Amino acid sequence: MSILVSFSIFPTDTQESKSVYVSKVIERIRESGLPYKLTPMSTIVETESLEEALAVLAQSYEVLEPFSNRVYLNATFDIRKNKSGRLAGKIQSVENKIGKVNT
Repeated sequence: MSILVSFSIFPTDTQESKSVYVSKVIERIRESGLPYKLTPMSTIVETESLEEALAVLAQSYEVLEPFSNRVYLNATFDIRKNKSGRLAGKIQSVENKIGKVNT
């Protein structure tokens, strides 16, 4: 099974720039060893189970909780049975049709 979760998470009651907080979340994800991709608007992580994807979100909140009284989290899931490696595979599928794209 492949679970792609695209999410944005940041404290709302802190400074205007959120990169210091996003960096802390990315460090935690990197330590997990899960495949991930940082984009300008969200982070995408691929897991093998819904429980693991939800754990990523919970751990991301735990990273930010000490810094804020209010945390924003928005998540979108793409769940597909009998597949894996979709974080790169979905991009490759489009590139096979139209050539190299910006990633």
